[in-house]
Amino acid sequence: MIQIDALPAFSDNYIWLLQDTAKRRCAVVDPGDAGPVEAWLAANPGWALDTIMVTHHHDDHVGGVERLKQQTGARVCGPAHEQIPGRDLALDEGDQVSVLGVAFRVLAVPGHTLGHIAYFSDQPATPLLFCGDTLFAAGCGRMFEGTPEQMQPALARLAALPEQTEVYCAHEYTLSNLRFAKAVEPANPHVLQRFEDVTRLRAENRISLPSTIGLERLTNPFLRTAETLVKQKADEWKGHSNDSQVTVFAALRSWKDRF
Repeated sequence: MIQIDALPAFSDNYIWLLQDTAKRRCAVVDPGDAGPVEAWLAANPGWALDTIMVTHHHDDHVGGVERLKQQTGARVCGPAHEQIPGRDLALDEGDQVSVLGVAFRVLAVPGHTLGHIAYFSDQPATPLLFCGDTLFAAGCGRMFEGTPEQMQPALARLAALPEQTEVYCAHEYTLSNLRFAKAVEPANPHVLQRFEDVTRLRAENRISLPSTIGLERLTNPFLRTAETLVKQKADEWKGHSNDSQVTVFAALRSWKDRF
């Protein structure tokens, strides 16, 4: 049984902490800062950091990797096609990696960066997805390196995972993403309800994650590019008809970049 907690970092990052409570071993996902992990280990003596899982090369995801590896000897797993500090295991599409006894399948999800990967496991009772900066709660990452032709299919692939899959993304962007989702679908009752729920959570300084794939299908405009009303809003923004889900996605992303 794996327990998962969030270690806040920087202004809005989450470092995900996976814990095998029986064996007192843990793993972390995308430790951009070593400090929060070091603090947790200091507060929980007897625990060992076993694995560091990395989704992509941006500094707010890898900045703490080398220091943690030096201090703990943890194995570093990361994308094969990016420069990841201290990487021991290079992972690519279709690979499998066992972390704390849980088997994760590696999904290539380019767009935010070209070599970005996600980790998916359907082994626990509730499936798990660690998706870095590709899929956010009610949103998606900016395309710093990739193209809409890469990122829209990557997101559609994540959307096709089981609806009960818990989505562990790397930033607390949910409320601002839902403001955009309301602009795209102002009459979507699921978006309106989620906006109320998350507004309340954030007012109490509570985390809005994890999400689920089912909730994302209902409320995330970037996964709803086949919806007629979403396409209409994208067409309005661009001033012309978008003839595919890729071009609808591209229109939404350009709108969100300026929102």
